[in-house]
Amino acid sequence: VGDFGLSRLKHETYLTTKTGKGTPQWMAPEALRNEPSDEKSDVYSYGVILWELATEKIPWDNLNSMQVIGAVGFMTQQLEIPKDVDPQWASIIGSCWH
Repeated sequence: VGDFGLSRLKHETYLTTKTGKGTPQWMAPEALRNEPSDEKSDVYSYGVILWELATEKIPWDNLNSMQVIGAVGFMTQQLEIPKDVDPQWASIIGSCWH
């Protein structure tokens, strides 16, 4: 979901990767820590895309890639969902991150 150029054919129900490839601003915390990731990581990335659509902003645009890895992967920071985002959208986005 987050990096279509890096997608690959999935042969099993559960996929584990430890490649660390992708764009940190859209990657799940476990992927940033180089831990095994699966469909839940894709759901997290989907939530970031929804956040981007709802806010019309680039995620973590004030941080460089290494800062994003530290903040999201190791300090459990999340993007802030502004109060003016539709409550249904906010709920869906939040669900993607839990």
